[in-house]
Amino acid sequence: MTDIERLIAELQANDLTRRRLLRRAGAGALGLSFASFLAACGGGGGISGGGKADTSAIPAGTVAKTLNFSNWPYYIDVKGKRHPTIDEFEKKYGTHVKYIEEINDNNEFFGKVRQQYAQGRSGGRDLHVVTDWMCARMKRLGYVQKLDKSAMPNVVKNIEPAVASPDFDPKREYSVPWQSGQVILIYRRDKTGGDLTSVNDLFDPKFKGKVTMLTEMRDTVGSVLLADGVEPEKATLDQVMNAIDKIEKAAKDGQIRRFTGNEYIHDIPAGDSHAILGWSGDAVQLTAENKNIGYKQPDVGYMVFTDSLQIPVGAPHAFTAEKLMDFFYQPEIAAQVEAYMNYVPPVKGVKKIFEKTNPELASSPLIFPDLSKAHDFKTFSPEDEAKINAAFERATGA
Repeated sequence: MTDIERLIAELQANDLTRRRLLRRAGAGALGLSFASFLAACGGGGGISGGGKADTSAIPAGTVAKTLNFSNWPYYIDVKGKRHPTIDEFEKKYGTHVKYIEEINDNNEFFGKVRQQYAQGRSGGRDLHVVTDWMCARMKRLGYVQKLDKSAMPNVVKNIEPAVASPDFDPKREYSVPWQSGQVILIYRRDKTGGDLTSVNDLFDPKFKGKVTMLTEMRDTVGSVLLADGVEPEKATLDQVMNAIDKIEKAAKDGQIRRFTGNEYIHDIPAGDSHAILGWSGDAVQLTAENKNIGYKQPDVGYMVFTDSLQIPVGAPHAFTAEKLMDFFYQPEIAAQVEAYMNYVPPVKGVKKIFEKTNPELASSPLIFPDLSKAHDFKTFSPEDEAKINAAFERATGA
């Protein structure tokens, strides 16, 4: 693909959404209704076209001595200054993993890497984790490599059916799910006077200047739509624009302090923000570190997401990156990650492990959520999506 073609594809690519979801609460097996829910959600975020992904799979090789893994903050198990599951991978394969928490926002990361990726260079990265709508863009632009599934037997065997076939990558040949979760309310009880239950609480004048919302359009706008009684899957363009107008007014009035990616993990402990929209796994870590921080699913429902692993073009250790993907698809390894993070696992068998080892986690609504309140954002036409994106960027000052 020429540089001009890539630019056109990037301009066409929609900047909508942060993440998606996965699993039925309580049941060990995924039911038909859940599969139907995910099918309705879709996985690509809307627009097709642009470039073509490479159709030749990563060749077999030898396991490398080093591996570079780019991820979001608070997105893997931690003990002290170590990551126990990474330590286990290093011990098994003799590979030193350089784990870098450099991703705070999908669009920000894309802007950081796209020139390198467009030139076939990974910047030294062997793996990155982005939301499925961004995975779709990376694939469309030819920025990621096709996986050799024969090198990943655990992925083939243990991937949850609900996340195994998104519309942008129906065979999961260019992406492997890492985690899924929910957009929820996170707040300082000592500042708010108690628990919050509605996204509309963020518009309460008593929190003026202490509210943070997400730069991910679908998470923020979808959450506001739900609070106003509109299902994001069925929203009209006018309803979406009305929600954005509400957000823009709050931003201009000083009600909303700022819009962030993962940076809010610093804002709320410091007291700079008292009430925020955030991501479910982060909430668990924040509450563990500060007893004054609380969280709740919004009473009327919540937005959902899935982030996935990809191997960028030019990755120096692509074969070893496949081995790391496959390593994390062992149920006992995935269970270690979820026990720390409390996101929704894409790996079968985790719930059964928790039922034996930690019944409290087996019944956690964050790890195995109630999908009757789960929502995804509607896919609009390219023209309408462009209007929505432009309006949201204006509202957030992007």
